[in-house]
Amino acid sequence: MKKNYTSLTIAILGIILGALLTLTVQKAVYSKKYQFDGDYDRWRKLNLILQEIERNYVDTIDMKKMTDAAVEAALAELDPHSIYLPPVQLENSEVELAGNFEGIGIQFNVPNDTAVVLSAIPGGPSEKAGIQTGDKIIRVDENVIAGTKTHLDSMVRYMKGPAGTKVKIVVSRDGEIIPFDITRDKIPVNSIDAAFMVDDRTAYVRLAKFSMTTYKEFAEASTRLLSEGMKRMIFDLRDNTGGYLEQASLLVNEFLDDDAEIVYFEGLHRPRRDFKANGKGKLKDVEISVLINDGSASSSEIFAGAIQDNDRGIIVGRRSFGKGLVQEPVNFTDNSGIRLTVARYYTPSGRCIQKPYSKDYQYDVYERYMHGEMTNADSMKVDQSKKFYTMGRRVVYGGGGIIPDIFVPMDTTKATPFHISCNKKATTMRFASAMFDRYKSVIAPISDFAALEKAVKAMPLESEFLSFAKTRDGLVPGPGEWEESRKWLMPQIYGLVGRFSKMGETAYYKFSLEIDDVYRTAYEAPSIVQ
Repeated sequence: MKKNYTSLTIAILGIILGALLTLTVQKAVYSKKYQFDGDYDRWRKLNLILQEIERNYVDTIDMKKMTDAAVEAALAELDPHSIYLPPVQLENSEVELAGNFEGIGIQFNVPNDTAVVLSAIPGGPSEKAGIQTGDKIIRVDENVIAGTKTHLDSMVRYMKGPAGTKVKIVVSRDGEIIPFDITRDKIPVNSIDAAFMVDDRTAYVRLAKFSMTTYKEFAEASTRLLSEGMKRMIFDLRDNTGGYLEQASLLVNEFLDDDAEIVYFEGLHRPRRDFKANGKGKLKDVEISVLINDGSASSSEIFAGAIQDNDRGIIVGRRSFGKGLVQEPVNFTDNSGIRLTVARYYTPSGRCIQKPYSKDYQYDVYERYMHGEMTNADSMKVDQSKKFYTMGRRVVYGGGGIIPDIFVPMDTTKATPFHISCNKKATTMRFASAMFDRYKSVIAPISDFAALEKAVKAMPLESEFLSFAKTRDGLVPGPGEWEESRKWLMPQIYGLVGRFSKMGETAYYKFSLEIDDVYRTAYEAPSIVQ
């Protein structure tokens, strides 16, 4: 909930800590000496310094910038997740987790310095106006964004705006320039990227984040999957950086028996609070395997930790990020805010999985790679002193992320020079856009995966891609490279072309799973703790 504070810039740090104080000053002829009582807890000294800078500094000072810098410096002395968010960053972070935003309702990418519409959100303003998949956006109001190297953030800013306001979008479609007058509205933002059956009893669900709408989306998806025969779920939390703790708790509750511990947290100024299952979950009889990696953090780790500590399912992949801290928002009337760590959270076995703070904290994932952890489980750094036990007396460790029950190494064989170069230049994405232009009438109407797979595999995409890579990007595979790269690149290409169909992201993930080692390992392994 937003808190209202005075916007006095000099004293903003005092506001944060509830200390707007009067200082005693002694004046001298050529110098000033201030009494400081050593009470650092009340921030008198810092308020005094900011005041003196404003009154006496030799040049003009941007006090807002100075104050922001002071806030950032102060928070930097705490933990890596206590941060200051200027207005734009705060708005973006809140929109990302809110589950909806106000805008025109499209998904797009920018493969060739031009925004290409991937889809118009059903029922949204753009779909109602007639925007179609594959349209190239030339102009937003008076801002030309095609071929101008416009930053992605700027494109989004031009299109977003309060519900009820109007915006003119000019697109290119099959060589024809078409203007649209669109009235912005509230747009739902899904946190579930894909949810579908992979066989007659197994479902795959990929969750991108824990937003305010996650539980509602998950409940709807799981109800549908149960009706389609789901007895087992492979739940993909890879690269899910977290979000709302309550949403993670609601999802775990679906799988656990009554009174099972989900998570608890406590801090110096926060008494212990426990989250327990209520036994009313609809998925208590569904087997579950959870996929994680080094990008799985916070609420993702709460979910994985609860499943693991209750011996409810199997965790597959690589060690998670290791964020065991709870942030509380404090927002200010200038639309900035802080996210302050107020507690640590603990999995049911009592472990805090927060990794150690260090000067290289932000580069920890890179260090893991350099130390061989991504390719060899024996290279994983485990703090043996932080040993805990699951409900079934299996040993688990704290102090550095969730360690999977089944480790799946990173496959480095796919990283041929040709493959790496294609990724750097986004060759596959740009090629997919070009192919949609060519085969639009075939791809766009398809809503069935079998029909889509048949259609894309009947197209000469392999030869066309090699020609595209050579003529557009000067990329030619070396001897033996294509034979090695094609088994990884072609499913990706099928998926990127396929998501221009009515199936959207589901098409992409259905094609991608066939080259996904972590998914394959989870699928083939038992999902019940032995």
